[in-house]
Amino acid sequence: MNQILIRRITLGIVSIFVLLLCGARAQATDISGTISTTLTIFEDSELVGDVTCLVADASCIAFGVPGIKLQLNGFTITGRANSPAGCTPTAKFPSEDGIDVVGQHDVAILGPGLVQKFASVGVFLGAASKVKVKGITASDNCFSGILLIGTTDSDIEKNVSVRNSIGSQGFSCGGT
Repeated sequence: MNQILIRRITLGIVSIFVLLLCGARAQATDISGTISTTLTIFEDSELVGDVTCLVADASCIAFGVPGIKLQLNGFTITGRANSPAGCTPTAKFPSEDGIDVVGQHDVAILGPGLVQKFASVGVFLGAASKVKVKGITASDNCFSGILLIGTTDSDIEKNVSVRNSIGSQGFSCGGT
């Protein structure tokens, strides 16, 4: 009789744990404030305030899994570059991007929102597919506002790219 009771209690505890785990994944991760190491998102996420990114030589926000979205909700993500003074020519391609989607599919970055002052790219899509980027303003990024490399079958619409690539790499790319 005690073994049946123990099994029921164990099953009840496991059931509650599974419900809590699944319930947590259904909610969005709230993002705001200062980010000092790359924030990799694994579930739907949204900005709930402006973000200041202090990450050196890496992206600020990266997508870690397919099938999720990031909503900017009218807020701003600001990098460390003080364009145009912070945009200096370099032999090394800087890797400080605002938002990176690399090797993922079925993801979305939705505005309105501003991605600005990154030493490299505001929004970078690399080897990705079925990505939606809509309503984003990319401004004063040193290399490009929104850059796609090897990205297919995606919707990039109603975005604004202005004052990017202020001579930082010796050529204009994406919205000067």
